[in-house]
Amino acid sequence: MVLGQLCLGLALLGALNIQAQDSISAIIPSPPLSKILLQPDLQYDQFQGKWFVIGVAENTIRNGSQRHFKMYRVTYELKDDHSYNVTTTLLRNNFCDHWTRTVVPNAYPGQYTLGNITLYVGTQSYTMRVTNTNYNQVAIVFFEKTFRNTQYFKASLYARTKELSRELKRYFVNFAKYLGFTEDNIMFTAPNDQCIDD
Repeated sequence: MVLGQLCLGLALLGALNIQAQDSISAIIPSPPLSKILLQPDLQYDQFQGKWFVIGVAENTIRNGSQRHFKMYRVTYELKDDHSYNVTTTLLRNNFCDHWTRTVVPNAYPGQYTLGNITLYVGTQSYTMRVTNTNYNQVAIVFFEKTFRNTQYFKASLYARTKELSRELKRYFVNFAKYLGFTEDNIMFTAPNDQCIDD
């Protein structure tokens, strides 16, 4: 009988673990892409270049668990076919980490998918949308991907400089809430001079 109770307890623990893994995408449903407007008449050449990530709203952030995440840089390099090589540079474990991926235009101007998606094992879909930008100061970009049957999505607040006004940060918070994120899913990155100034 004791062995039976132990087996039942282990089975329930395993079920709870599976349920916890599934809760990432279940707590906040991904907004439909139709709710996420695209920047009208995106100027590809003006959007390219270096952006600092100032804020992030993400379905995997819980209770401000990443409030002290350091600022990082994303650089968009425009190619002839209007795709971008996107290089992310950040400080990770006291080392500068760089990785590059290619995003290619989709059916709508300002919407992109991951180029060579088969190289990214486990990634089933990937969509990026430039939702709002004035090109020389600020941009908001939305990302959605399905990885091993789990959906992840986020909105990123970009800036050409390392600081933004409170008004622009408040605008980003309101936009994130419009998409269904809560305060617990939104963070602003901590100032950082390592790795991102070259």
